[in-house]
Amino acid sequence: MRPLYAAGGIIAVGLAALGAFLPIMPTVPFLLVAVFCFARSNPAWEKKILDHPYWGPQVKDWQERRAIARPAKLAALTAMSAGVVFTWATLGHPWYLISIAILVVAGGWIATRNE
Repeated sequence: MRPLYAAGGIIAVGLAALGAFLPIMPTVPFLLVAVFCFARSNPAWEKKILDHPYWGPQVKDWQERRAIARPAKLAALTAMSAGVVFTWATLGHPWYLISIAILVVAGGWIATRNE
């Protein structure tokens, strides 16, 4: 089971890395999945994420309070909205609909988390 959790954690970190650069993908939810997986497979990698100066506090906030800080929510929703506009301007129909779906699902989830 440990190798499967390790693989899931590595994939989640890869998706989080993409999310750090692509405006339509959130980062922290993938890091939460990675921490979950690494807690069961590689505690040193879990600690590395939790000790990260930028991402660590956001992940810890979620673990401790099940909350996302208001500035992080605003940044995530703004980036995802910019991604919708960017996708619409560059790829057009029907591709921007995927961005809208991501914004509605992930953005709705982010917006409803307590601060």
